[in-house]
Amino acid sequence: MTIVDDQGRTEPPLASDETATLLGFLDYQRATLAWKCAGLDAAGFVATTAASSMTLGGLLKHMAYVESEWFSRSLHARDREAPFAAVDWKADPDWEWHSAAGDTPDQLRTLWQDAVDRSRVSVTEALAAGGLDQLARRPWPDGSAPSLRWILCHMIEEYARHNGHADLLREALDGETGE
Repeated sequence: MTIVDDQGRTEPPLASDETATLLGFLDYQRATLAWKCAGLDAAGFVATTAASSMTLGGLLKHMAYVESEWFSRSLHARDREAPFAAVDWKADPDWEWHSAAGDTPDQLRTLWQDAVDRSRVSVTEALAAGGLDQLARRPWPDGSAPSLRWILCHMIEEYARHNGHADLLREALDGETGE
């Protein structure tokens, strides 16, 4: 049985196999970020709170980058995707965070959603090729490589951590609260 909450998020399966559970939690976290960024205009995407320079627009662009890095570049050893391929990351390691101020809300939402869609395809390919034990094709500097299982758990953690930031930013912006 599929359960959808009041924000339109599909709850992760209550009793399923490991793959469906991990993918369910990742999609739930993705849907949480989409909810926190829904209905905002350009001013909402560049608003900050407290002493932080973090914005919801920067967060959305960062997560597009993270999706692309883990599921395309690391897992399948593909080249960086646009717009990230053109960035001099050594000169500007926080490019995605601050460059988001020059993007429209629709550009940011599309960039993130396209990255999520490509990630889903990449995960499906990896599951077919080796399941959750499939190792990333781009090894770390020490030669080790994380499994798809590790990458999925890391992405759930990454979204959950940043969704906490999104909660604070959205509440400071317009009082919207929840989870």
